[in-house]
Parts: sequence; C-alpha cells; structure tokens
Amino acid sequence: MSIGKRATAEFFGTFWLVFGGCGSAVLAAAFPQVGIGLLGVSFAFGLTVLTMAYAIGHISGCHLNPAVSVGLMVAKRFPAKDLPAYVVSQCAGAVCAAATLWVIASGKAGFDLAGGFASNGYGAHSPGGYSLGACLTAEVVLTFFFLMIILGATDVRAPEGFAPIPIGLGLTLIHLIGIPVTNLSVNPARSLGPAVFVGGWAVEQLWLFWLAPVLGAAIAGVIYPWLAATKE
Repeated sequence: MSIGKRATAEFFGTFWLVFGGCGSAVLAAAFPQVGIGLLGVSFAFGLTVLTMAYAIGHISGCHLNPAVSVGLMVAKRFPAKDLPAYVVSQCAGAVCAAATLWVIASGKAGFDLAGGFASNGYGAHSPGGYSLGACLTAEVVLTFFFLMIILGATDVRAPEGFAPIPIGLGLTLIHLIGIPVTNLSVNPARSLGPAVFVGGWAVEQLWLFWLAPVLGAAIAGVIYPWLAATKE
C-alpha cells in the first residue's frame, strides 16, 4: 500500500477519533437530562478506535495517534521513514475534526469556547484541579499501558482478528481513569485539534500533551519487545 493511501487513511481515522470522542464530550456529555457523562465519553473514544481499526487497520495499521506511531517505531514495528507522513496526516485529521465540531457546536445559542471545547489541561485547567506533576505522571503511565495493550494485541502470537476489541476497550478504561485528571489525551493529535480553536492556555499547555504521551509510548516500545522476546 502506498504511503499516500496509508497517510490518507490515518487522516480519516484520526478525524473520526477526534470528532467522535471530543464531539461526544462537547455535544452530548452534559446534554440536559440525557447527557452521557464521563462513562459515555470514555466509551465514545474507545468505539472510535475499535470501529476504525476494522475499517482501516488493513490499510494503515490504524495508529490515529503520533504517540502510537512513535511507540511502534521504537518497537521496530513501523519504519521511521514513514513517521513524518503519519504524524502530519494525524494532526491534519484532528484539526479538521475540531473545525467540523466547532461549526456544529457554535450553531447552538450560548456556545462558548471558554468552556474548554474538550481541550486537555493541567493545574487550573485540569477538570479535577490536578497539578502539573500529577498530570504528567498520568499521561506517561496511561500512554505506556495503552501501547503495551496495542503491542500485545497485535503480536503475531496473539489471536488473529480480535486486536481492535482490547485496544478499544483499553482506551475506554484509560479515559475512565484519566478524564478527571487531564481530560485525557494520550494522543498529541487529539490534544492539538481542540487547542487550535481554544487558543491561549490550551496552546500554552499543549507541550505536556506531546511530551508525556510520546515518552510513555517510547518506553513501552522498549519494554514490550524485551518482555515478549522468546530468547533469553
């Protein structure tokens, strides 16, 4: 498959992740009387990955996340030469999804970007008021385990055809843990999309949501191959 087709698949897949996940948070989480809440938003993010893994997994591998691409590269599952095209496509898909979501959300009277627009944050902008250190730790640890799930579920020794299920459920669990801390990122592209529209503090704090997920993913990219090696 050409890099152009794979990058395009990553664009659409990341669009779906940000539109579905952040869209559920912005449009449906607190909808009067029938809001889906934290549990619903967590499942929405998991379902975007699960559904898109079956849709484009055979085309691009369905990374949808620069940190995932880095982790797979470190684990020698993904060629470094393809990383720039994947990251650019993922970020473009995220920003376009956020733009589409803004068009929809702004059609309701009273909409205000000051509400956060599902942006990630720490300190005063953490949903639960968690400190920078706590948010950094959460993002590194949760991304690490997300990559461990991905690397294990896609190992050649794992049952074939089932990988999207544990990966999607893993992302759901990660959101259940992390939404109160940072609004949960574990994905630099997902953080970038809303931040572009919120601006200000969201852009200023964006560095954490690139550094921490990439670091956690890279650590998993080192640990999993060592742990899973059959030769001692």
